Amino acid sequence: MLLVDIARLLLETAGALLGVALLLRSYMNWVGMPSRNPLAQFAIALTDWAVRPLRRLLPAVGRWDSASLLAAYLVAVVMLILTFMLIGAGPSSWPWPTLLFAALVQVLRWALYMVFFLTLVHVVLSWVNPYAPVAPAIAMLVRPFLAPLQRIVPPIGGVDLSPLLLIVLVNVLLLILSRL
Repeated sequence: MLLVDIARLLLETAGALLGVALLLRSYMNWVGMPSRNPLAQFAIALTDWAVRPLRRLLPAVGRWDSASLLAAYLVAVVMLILTFMLIGAGPSSWPWPTLLFAALVQVLRWALYMVFFLTLVHVVLSWVNPYAPVAPAIAMLVRPFLAPLQRIVPPIGGVDLSPLLLIVLVNVLLLILSRL
């Protein structure tokens, strides 16, 4: 059982890293981040092998990088199938509708984790090194989430509490998704 648990941990870690990188790539395209940015170059280098073939079949729709989104969904499906295989469930016992829905929930969880960690990195960089080379990119990615909250919660004593509120909201949404 221990080896199965270790294999599951490694599988979930690799799947989450790849899934979040695919979502990050799609999101960076949506916000219009230049591809010469180091963060964009990292996401592109990590995911290009999966996105390029899909891009031939599925072009971008407006600002949405549909190939990256589909790749993230396919990674979630494959990750769940491999998890079922690890626990010994054969293909005939796989609940396909449930599996496909669980993959969608997994992609939403990855998106929320992406927002959580981008916000956390944004806050830490603003305290420790606001002039770091990656700081403008992180700020550009977090701005669409923080701006509505900053209109609701003004700075208190010069301290912006909107990142804290965003982290709490993301955690509430993660709790809701965990119940699905």
